[in-house]
Amino acid sequence: MPAKRGQSRRSEPQGGGGVLVVVESPAKARSIGKMLGPGYEVRASKGHVVDLPERTLGVDVANNFAPTYEVKKEKKGVVEELKKAAKGRRLLIATDPDREGEAIGWHIARLLGRNPEEPIRVEFHEITPKVVRQAVEAPRPIDQNLVDAQQARRVLDRLLGYNLSPLLSQAFRKRALSAGRVQSVALRLVVEREEEIEAFKKEVYWLLHGRFQAEGQDLWASLYEVEGKRLWTGQGEKEGRLHLKGEGEARRLAQEALRFPYRVERVEVKERRKAPPPPFTTSTLQQAASSRLGYTASRTMRIAQRLYEGVDLPEGTVGLITYMRTDSVRVSPEALALARGVIGEVFGPEYLPASPRVYRNRKEGVQDAHEAIRPTDPRRTPESVRPHLSEEEYRLYDLIWRRFLASQMRDALYESTVVFLKGGPFLFRASGSVLKFEGYLKVWGREEDEEEPPVPALPQGAEARLLEVKPEEKTTEPPPRYTDATLVKTLEELGIGRPSTYAPTLETLEKRGYVERKGRTLLPTPLGREVTDYLRRHFPQVVAYEFTARMEDRLDQVEEGKAPWPKVVLEFYEPFLQELAQVPKKTCPKCGRPLELKVSRYGQFLGCTGYPECTYTEPLEVDEPLEEACPKCGRPLVRKRGRYGLFIACTGYPECDYTRDDAKVTSWTCPKCGGRVLEKRSQRGKAYYRCENKACDFLSFYPLLPTPCPGCGWPLVKKGEGACINPACSLHDPALLPKEAPKGQGGASRKKGLPKGKPQDWEELRPFLSELSPEERGALEALAQGKALGEAEARLAKKALFKLRMRKGRAKKEAVAGA
Repeated sequence: MPAKRGQSRRSEPQGGGGVLVVVESPAKARSIGKMLGPGYEVRASKGHVVDLPERTLGVDVANNFAPTYEVKKEKKGVVEELKKAAKGRRLLIATDPDREGEAIGWHIARLLGRNPEEPIRVEFHEITPKVVRQAVEAPRPIDQNLVDAQQARRVLDRLLGYNLSPLLSQAFRKRALSAGRVQSVALRLVVEREEEIEAFKKEVYWLLHGRFQAEGQDLWASLYEVEGKRLWTGQGEKEGRLHLKGEGEARRLAQEALRFPYRVERVEVKERRKAPPPPFTTSTLQQAASSRLGYTASRTMRIAQRLYEGVDLPEGTVGLITYMRTDSVRVSPEALALARGVIGEVFGPEYLPASPRVYRNRKEGVQDAHEAIRPTDPRRTPESVRPHLSEEEYRLYDLIWRRFLASQMRDALYESTVVFLKGGPFLFRASGSVLKFEGYLKVWGREEDEEEPPVPALPQGAEARLLEVKPEEKTTEPPPRYTDATLVKTLEELGIGRPSTYAPTLETLEKRGYVERKGRTLLPTPLGREVTDYLRRHFPQVVAYEFTARMEDRLDQVEEGKAPWPKVVLEFYEPFLQELAQVPKKTCPKCGRPLELKVSRYGQFLGCTGYPECTYTEPLEVDEPLEEACPKCGRPLVRKRGRYGLFIACTGYPECDYTRDDAKVTSWTCPKCGGRVLEKRSQRGKAYYRCENKACDFLSFYPLLPTPCPGCGWPLVKKGEGACINPACSLHDPALLPKEAPKGQGGASRKKGLPKGKPQDWEELRPFLSELSPEERGALEALAQGKALGEAEARLAKKALFKLRMRKGRAKKEAVAGA
């Protein structure tokens, strides 16, 4: 019988060094090890230790989708160490309290020869000494329902990815394309929003604003109605409303409005209460961090992970926040009592409601085992822990702390006033509000759009004089592009994805080149649009919002023990197979059999499924012709993909060896040689700028500003208010050069065994520099000049050194052979 969450069978405690505790991350291991002290050894699995095989499907579709698991190559050493450490010792598994953590624990238990139904699972939602020690004293069996839910998700992802990703690569002749249940739907949202924006037709409308004087006071009011017909203000239905389309019509109406005497027809004064928002869930944390701090979802979760796993404070190592993957807003009674104590002490008893606020989850069926994201102890104010945190950790902890306290404070109280002024057929309206009591806004702060200037509460029937009327032209605006915050919010509202999937989904979309960022907004790339269009045509259910949301609900039912996981997988797989069968296949021109995506040591290619009878192959990626002639020989140029990415080459190779980097051309001319300056991207996606000429060493890792340096004419770079990149210029900022790590503290080069300083055989290597890529050559020349390198540049220099020394060796052999 599968173990149910919450079951617990106490086993006899074993003292001494007899307890091995396994967690996921080394940081978590260090924190928990300090809390448990002697008698416990805490080791990290460093995430999942097993997975489905890399090269094969690994799912027996005919046998209830039985998965085949293998120890991951990079984790074989970790597993062997865990096996050695577990011999003759009691085992406790303290992985994260979610599906992924439960599955990791289940795999570890099986690998170490332990029965998952025994009480070996330790679960806690905050890493504090008290909670960790209590959890260790009350282990439970592995929850098989949670494991099955994770297993179903993994099998679903493999079935879709294994069949669909190669199909996308074939269709678009590109490597490293992928599709997924949540990823593809999220991409569809971004693409369809962009299509809405492009299809949007702006409409012009005019507003009229009048300045009135009444009871010796001035106030501005907007035209509200004319002859009982409401003015259309660019929102909602236009049917039956007055739409001022042109300036002439607006000015004519303004002149007419000035002819009438006015009086205050009515005054509405209302008290408006605004309740605080609930404490954070994963999605609302990502939304707030995006809008208030400008953090991406991935960055937010990385910082939150560190705050959860433990920070070294004077009192000891402690986790500052509860578990950060949750869709529940529940808070424990103990935490509520602490929060109310802090509110009363810091802000005063007038900010405390009569009783603690209790929030309900918006969505039915939310697994309530987790609490909301909150400080483990609200008495730790952000300022008190700031010296022990990085700036980004402090800012996120401050946001979580303020949100939690705000959620337990009294409502904000506004007094809203609306004044209607009537004259002939015209009705003007003025509205304003005054904050009478801050309530929760004292700690959470006010949003920019909440402010509304007050208006005087004039007596009803008072006479008013219209002094002037100003027409204002407006245009309707298209829907805004998605940001991390709004996309996560939309996915949550549609019921697509879960707390653990939002950040990885956005990261994958960007990594695959399906979306790009423009400031905080997400734009689909041409490739992202093409992939979405392909999926909508051939796999409508894969990208259907309702179908994907229903699959998420079914996975939740597996977790609750209400549905067997193979049945849930079958519900997705059968309609997917039907759509897959309808997709036309690319066939072999020699024998007519289908082509399939294959992988060799030289990369991906298309090969005939009739191999070895048919040996037909063709490259996956074909050269893209450009409407440009080679400057050396006049033949057409093509865009090619090489070992180091895309580049431009002549079709006359090997007779003509012209090549250049494929990169965006900036408006700058190289100040050293007069060539064009290109904007390129490193392997990690970071932009940098260099000259197109391979022999030129102009390079900048800072964005170039359009303004030249007034002293020397070189580009100014985006650092502070603008700094000159020319080392010979009097306005040059020395801080543009990375500082060398102090002795004994070990910079990136010292820690990683990367090269430092000019190579001893530099003179012998220099003749072969032209054979390197521009990035490698730039990094190596900077090293030879004694410049301090960042980790990425040092790694590039190390790779370049290896290539040059290999080339030097080959040259020596060639010289010997020629002699």
